[in-house]
Amino acid sequence: MYNQDLTVDKAHEQATFISKVYAWMAAALLITGFVAMATAANEEMMAVLLGNQFLYFGLLIGEVAMVWYLAARIHTLSSQTATYLFVAYSVLNGITLSLIFHVYTQSSIATTFLITAGTFTAMSAYGFYTKKDLTSMGRILTMALIGIIIASVVNMFVESTMTAKIINYVGVLVFVGLTAYDTQKIKEIYAGEAGTEDFKKLSIMGALTLYLDFINLFLLLLRILGGRRDD
Repeated sequence: MYNQDLTVDKAHEQATFISKVYAWMAAALLITGFVAMATAANEEMMAVLLGNQFLYFGLLIGEVAMVWYLAARIHTLSSQTATYLFVAYSVLNGITLSLIFHVYTQSSIATTFLITAGTFTAMSAYGFYTKKDLTSMGRILTMALIGIIIASVVNMFVESTMTAKIINYVGVLVFVGLTAYDTQKIKEIYAGEAGTEDFKKLSIMGALTLYLDFINLFLLLLRILGGRRDD
C-alpha cells in the first residue's frame, strides 16, 4: 500500500509538472501573438522594422542570445529570473514575428496557425503516450536540423527557390518529429521535486523547448501554405 501511494503521488506530481509546461507554453504563445498583432497594427513601429534591417537582425540575434543564455544558465538562474527571461523572449519574438502580417494575409495566418496547433497537439500526444524510445530519432532529427540551418544560411546568398522549398518541407518533417521527441524527453526529465526551484525552472525550460518547436513549425508551414498579400 505504501509503495502504491508513492506511485500515485509521483504520477500526480508528474502530471502537475507537465501541466505547468503546457501552461507556460500557452502563455508565451498568447504573449507573442498579442505583441505581434499590436506591433503590426502600429504603422510607426512597422515602418521602423521594415526600414532598418540592422535593427531587425539585431533583434533576431538578441533572441538567439537570450535562448542560449537561458538554456546554458538555467541551473544557476533563479526561477524568477528564468521566468522574466522567458516572458521577455516571448515579447521580443512577437515584435519580429509582426512582419508576417506585412507578407501574408490574415486569413492564411489564422488557418496555418490552426493547422500548426492540430499537428503539434497530435505529435505531442504521441510523444507523451508512446512506449517507443524516441532517443535515436531525436539524434537524427537534431543532425537534420543543423543541416537545415547551414543550408538556410547558404541559401541566403544563393537565393535558390527550389532549395528554399526543400528546406521548408524537410523542416516541417523535422519539427513534427522534434515535437514528439521533445515531449517525451520533457516527460522523462521530471525529477519528482514538486514545488522546488528546480521544478519551476525545468517547467520553464520545457515550455521554451515546445514553444520553439511550435513557432518554427508554424513559420515553415506558413511559407508553404500562406497566401501572400501581393498575390
